[in-house]
Amino acid sequence: MYARSLNRLSSRGRQAGMTTLGLIILVLFVGLFVFGGMRLTPIYLNYMKVAGVVSGVQTEFDGANASRASIRNYISRRFDIESVGIINAKDVTVSKVDGGYEVAATYSHKAPFIANVSFVVDFDNRVVIRR
Repeated sequence: MYARSLNRLSSRGRQAGMTTLGLIILVLFVGLFVFGGMRLTPIYLNYMKVAGVVSGVQTEFDGANASRASIRNYISRRFDIESVGIINAKDVTVSKVDGGYEVAATYSHKAPFIANVSFVVDFDNRVVIRR
């Protein structure tokens, strides 16, 4: 009787850690998320450039009685400086609202992931420039 309980305890003590199959599955799972992050990082870095340009328009022209042409010219120059290639200045809408202009940069970006699976990220960044 004592030998049986001792045998059970010693077999439990040896069963510690991961199996090779479990480790492979864990590495594949973590690798999938890392690969997804690598595919999405450039998209968000480009969005940060676009958001910087749009917020820069607001700080530059807010309360300065700017015209639509000067706002578009500023956006075009800043897109060239920042090397924004996802969206161009013509895609940014500058519409007249009460008391000024609304500058809206709305776009979608599609990044392939694995085989026929892709990520589609929609961005919408808007500011209001007061006259």
